[in-house]
Amino acid sequence: MGQKKYVNGFQLTLHPKVLYEPYAWKKGRIIFVNSMSDLFHKDVPIDFINKVFKVIWDNPQHVFQVLTKRADILQYYDSEGWLKWPHNLWMGVTVENSDAIYRIDHLNKTGARVKFLCCEPLLSDLPDLDLQNIDWVIVGGESGQTPRPMKKEWVINIKEQCRKTNTAFYFKQWGGTNKDKAGKTLDGKVYVEMPEIGNGFC
Repeated sequence: MGQKKYVNGFQLTLHPKVLYEPYAWKKGRIIFVNSMSDLFHKDVPIDFINKVFKVIWDNPQHVFQVLTKRADILQYYDSEGWLKWPHNLWMGVTVENSDAIYRIDHLNKTGARVKFLCCEPLLSDLPDLDLQNIDWVIVGGESGQTPRPMKKEWVINIKEQCRKTNTAFYFKQWGGTNKDKAGKTLDGKVYVEMPEIGNGFC
């Protein structure tokens, strides 16, 4: 039968052994932390989050990207002084529709050195984003068997807002049932901008 990949199903599972992996990577790389989960889930202990932050402090050769939907928990932990922000940690929040815009305010109230938004999947128009303190915006459509549609004008709108605030704009994909075929070209151009932060590590 073989061993199940996720022995606890959808239950919260911590993997402390994985924390040691970045120490072995001498060449700098971009590391997306918890790509399939949320570091600021309410059940993740703050001492575990601080262990993750320590790994980031100890490995300045890498850039670590952390993305959360729990922006309120993120701000609360920061307001309590529990988070010490490394220069090489990029902190982001998911803003998929107008109901999630409030997360930007929570993010802006933290001491994160580099802040970004992930508008993927983009599910509505976002005409009034506060990007003054945002370094990077990622936009993408939903993929899968029954993806919700994303309109081109929504993407253009965000791109133009990024231009006004000199915010890096990254268009990831159109999505759809065949995301590879749909591609990631916007008006004949590929946008893969990254934050301008000196040598890339702030």
